[in-house]
Amino acid sequence: MSPNSKKRFNDFIEESRFLTKGVKGPLAVGLTVTRYAVKNGLPIDPASLLTEKGGQVATLGKSQVQSILSDYGIAQVLAEEGGRTSRGSIGNMQEYVAFLNELNPNQDELKDLESLWVDKVKAFFASKPLKLHFDPSKSMNTIIKDILSQAEHRQKQIQGSTIVGAILQHLIGAKLDILTNGGVKHHGANVADEQSGRAGDFLIDDVSIHVTTFPSEAVMRKCANNLGAGLRPILLTIGKGMQIAEWQAEQFGIEDRIDIFDAEQFLAGNFYELGSFAKSKREVTARAIFEKYNSLIEQYETDQSLKIE
Repeated sequence: MSPNSKKRFNDFIEESRFLTKGVKGPLAVGLTVTRYAVKNGLPIDPASLLTEKGGQVATLGKSQVQSILSDYGIAQVLAEEGGRTSRGSIGNMQEYVAFLNELNPNQDELKDLESLWVDKVKAFFASKPLKLHFDPSKSMNTIIKDILSQAEHRQKQIQGSTIVGAILQHLIGAKLDILTNGGVKHHGANVADEQSGRAGDFLIDDVSIHVTTFPSEAVMRKCANNLGAGLRPILLTIGKGMQIAEWQAEQFGIEDRIDIFDAEQFLAGNFYELGSFAKSKREVTARAIFEKYNSLIEQYETDQSLKIE
């Protein structure tokens, strides 16, 4: 898409305040009307996009919206009705059709426009943080599991994402930061150790800590290299990762020289330890860790939906 066409699109979004009109409905309108234009060409007669009785926009069913999103690897539901029941959808459609007819983009530019709408949908999803439900009657391990469960659900909806690993890394990082009074270095979850020259995700004195949801051969090789460099490797993982890590350690012949811990238990235990096992300090400690976690997300990640509310 030419810079001028892209600017006119962004100007339309801003000047018409298109995305302030309920967000989900306008996003669905933008997606489906653009797809209609891709298939049927321009100009569009707004009346052709109305249902038989004229009371709704015909393209705005949930299935139509989700079909477009699935083409981009997105399974999250934008709106259960696709914006069809929104009172302003007809006006939004007419306004956007008028813009498209005036802009008159070619086929390639229409496809670029569709991608721009998908980016705005991604930004909408990204604006929604995970939820922390702090119930004093539940175990700390259960609270952590709940957060990781939310992360796993979101990860399944976005192909190729590594949300669980990112959250786990920064939760561990937040805990270590508080434990060492800021004595650890942090980095983005997708920054490779080799790229930054690190011995692991975190290095504290002679201890190299590796955080992973799936202990690969490459991770175990890093642990072996740590041992060769006089460091003590600790590997933190979750679920079936424990068994995989133990098997990998045996294959490398380092099973008696590496500590492998369940990351959820590692975190839960420290909620108690940092709070000196005092009931009055438990929630305060949890709040401090999650606030530190959110500050790490702000500083090191572009995806702010990783934050925990």
